[in-house]
Amino acid sequence: MKLKSLLFLSLLFLTLTASAQTAEELNAKGEEYYFAGDYTKAVEYFQKSAEKGNAVAQCNLAQCYENGSGVTKNYAEAVKWYRKSAEQGNASAQYNLGVCYENGYGVPQSYTEAVKWYRKSAEQGLANAQYNLGVCYYNGYGVPQSYTEAAKWYLKSAEQGDAFAQYNLGLCYYNGYGVPQSYSEAVKWYRKSAEQGYAAAQFNLGVCYDKGNGVPQSYTEAVKWFCKSAEQGNAAAQCSLGVCYANGEGVTKNYAEAVNWYRKAAEQGLANAQFNLGVCYEKGEGVPQSYTEAVKWYRKSAEQGDAKAQYNLGVCYEDGSGVPQSYTEAVKWYRKAAEQGEAYAQYNLGACYYNGKGVTQSYTEAVKWLKKAAGQGDAMAIEALKSLGEIK
Repeated sequence: MKLKSLLFLSLLFLTLTASAQTAEELNAKGEEYYFAGDYTKAVEYFQKSAEKGNAVAQCNLAQCYENGSGVTKNYAEAVKWYRKSAEQGNASAQYNLGVCYENGYGVPQSYTEAVKWYRKSAEQGLANAQYNLGVCYYNGYGVPQSYTEAAKWYLKSAEQGDAFAQYNLGLCYYNGYGVPQSYSEAVKWYRKSAEQGYAAAQFNLGVCYDKGNGVPQSYTEAVKWFCKSAEQGNAAAQCSLGVCYANGEGVTKNYAEAVNWYRKAAEQGLANAQFNLGVCYEKGEGVPQSYTEAVKWYRKSAEQGDAKAQYNLGVCYEDGSGVPQSYTEAVKWYRKAAEQGEAYAQYNLGACYYNGKGVTQSYTEAVKWLKKAAGQGDAMAIEALKSLGEIK
């Protein structure tokens, strides 16, 4: 009996000791378990601390529910604890609650509520919240659209080193959205973001070097940044790097390398890269010549609305290169390109109307499209109109 009593007293002492721990101590213990990878124990301590009103523990517990760390994933529970923490002024919880409202996680989706919580967090200086608030102003999500307000919040976040905000601020300066247009300022912010490894910023910095916008023009520097971005899978950078290899700009001309990068971008669905890859197959540059492959890639690009690809696909149908010859199909693709202002397509469509190939013969329609092409300086269209007596 004596031993039993002593054991009972020991257990009672341990229980009283545990209950005597402060909310801060409980949260600290939870964080210790969390970083050690014992999420179940972490949740146990976060819960105890959270129930005592500790805002940091409430936020930590919410994150466990959001991520399914140590508990079954439950957005409703996450929102419950984020809200308790946010209402005590915890900036991280306010931000995370905003994210839940923006995406409809555990609550009805609401940009208005998202903005409300982003603002509370942003005004406390949290960079992520400042960036997200900037995005809301940029797109008019939950607030009246305002590039000025967007740039204001991007700047606050960017000055704290947020790579996404630095990139977006660069975009604002490049286009003059909410700030005076300045290529040099755009380059400054693109560079900060690019040096943190953000692929989109690396690509845009490459474009600035390629065009000489805000920096001395340099294909070598352009290639450097295109390469960094392309290696991260950025399709636009992959295509641009392909162009550099095809033209020998900043690198030794190498069609095989051009094809390699065009293909990477084309397989991601980039229309311009699909067109360029089609050209390589048509000409046999960097790959064995193949009209069939050329048509395949022209079609992918054309179906996305690329006017040059639509024109080239039309030519393939007119000539029967890689596809069964068909004036009807040729006219279909010429028209799509012509309506987008592609001069060669306008000329060819005019010629089809003049000769009645793939369409009912029409002198009026022929002249109409020839004049559109001639208006863009197309020499063949001008000569055709002269021979028809439409111009002198």
